[in-house]
Amino acid sequence: MSIITVSVSRFSPETDNAPHPESYTIQVPAGCTVLTVLETIRDTIDPSLSFRHCCRSAQCGSCAVRVNGDPALACEKQAADGDVIEPLNLPVIRDLVCDVSPVIKRFGSLTPDACGCRSITDAELDKIKPLRECIECLSCVSACPAVGGYAGPAIFAKEARISFDPRNTEDRIPIAVEKGLFSCTTCRKCVEVCPKHINIPGKAIEKLREKAVAAGFGLPAHATLADLIEKTGHSVSGKDTFLETAEEVYEPAEGTPFKGTVGFFVGCMFNARVQQPASDTVFVLTRNGYRVIIPKTQVCCGSPLIRTGFTKIIPELQKKNIAAFAGIDTVITVCAGCGSTLKNDYTTPFTVYDITEFLIKEGFEIPGTASGTYTYHDPCHLLRGQGIGNEPREILTSFTGSFIDLKAQCCGAGGGVRSGKPGEAEEIGKRRAEMIKNTGADTVVTVCPFCEYHIHQTTGLPVVNIVSLMADGYRRKDKLKKRG
Repeated sequence: MSIITVSVSRFSPETDNAPHPESYTIQVPAGCTVLTVLETIRDTIDPSLSFRHCCRSAQCGSCAVRVNGDPALACEKQAADGDVIEPLNLPVIRDLVCDVSPVIKRFGSLTPDACGCRSITDAELDKIKPLRECIECLSCVSACPAVGGYAGPAIFAKEARISFDPRNTEDRIPIAVEKGLFSCTTCRKCVEVCPKHINIPGKAIEKLREKAVAAGFGLPAHATLADLIEKTGHSVSGKDTFLETAEEVYEPAEGTPFKGTVGFFVGCMFNARVQQPASDTVFVLTRNGYRVIIPKTQVCCGSPLIRTGFTKIIPELQKKNIAAFAGIDTVITVCAGCGSTLKNDYTTPFTVYDITEFLIKEGFEIPGTASGTYTYHDPCHLLRGQGIGNEPREILTSFTGSFIDLKAQCCGAGGGVRSGKPGEAEEIGKRRAEMIKNTGADTVVTVCPFCEYHIHQTTGLPVVNIVSLMADGYRRKDKLKKRG
């Protein structure tokens, strides 16, 4: 047995104007669940504590609450001393009990043919099976950062399940568009909090958008971008691009022990619009002993097209990029979206690494100390798309004088929302901006050009790619060495 203290949100509509926390110190079995904690409080301290539970086996979804800010099933989440237990981000009826009816009412239902005689094959069933795992706990709805009337991840898991079912006769695409199909930032927070780990962005949102585009519901801004990629091979145009002006091979810095050869996947933004991080990437890699090969025939990874439903030329882009890096075993990215796409949407003969992941794995020279106060913004395509969160922080804390950590949250720039629905992206961005400003940091560091642009726009603070900060540190280090 162990003694722990937890905070539980309490709310009685008869006496309270708003929910308030109450602290409880209880004795519970070591390693018990949050549900056991709640039951112990109810049975030994306050029988009026209200919460839902049913199956106790993570199948009914009724016991979902927030623990330390993130949704979890109370019957599954292990309790810990200091836990803060709150209701989901939904209208609260009493204590931890939420009103889920407005969400449930938006769930679609299958419309079978008149005779109801259409059967479903095993192959067709396999397509929708991942989406059938949803237990309707609404954890994803509680955690989703999207705005603009977006119905919520669980609703779209249901919409996709129905839409992909051959027994359904109703066209669900117009309904999905009306429910905010193009307002999802594909941040994958829903996957992170889902007890069943359902990939709603990949298995539902992106597939529904693909069908919506085919049916003529694609957003104009996305169509324009798709046309540009098809014509030029890149999502951003410009003169004297990095790929046009850079050398194809860069050798390790003089006097640096040779560690190996890597390819550099530049990405469209760094190729044409913000080229300095691309140059800094070459500098950082050669400084650390790597020969860097930059194939001039590389094209857009296709991420903007996959996220927005314009997937017609994806096979062509994949083929060109795989051919461009033929013979190279290791490919480095400095754009979270490119890295996630190459890792998750391609089958490559080479291994893809985000630069932070690669440098932590192989080791790196510590740059000169950076003065000022820094915080780090997790790009969704890096943290949840690639599982990389500790590596950038480890690099930053190695040479920044003052680093303030920041909880991850989508900035609103992804999933085509910034280009297709800029007002919604700005609203999400303002929420993130408030979190960033509350850290008191002078500079925001990230590994995504879209996050970089969007966060600078919403905060007004300097936002830099981590490779540029490292490169500046190496240059400072060299200047000090010369003076010494």
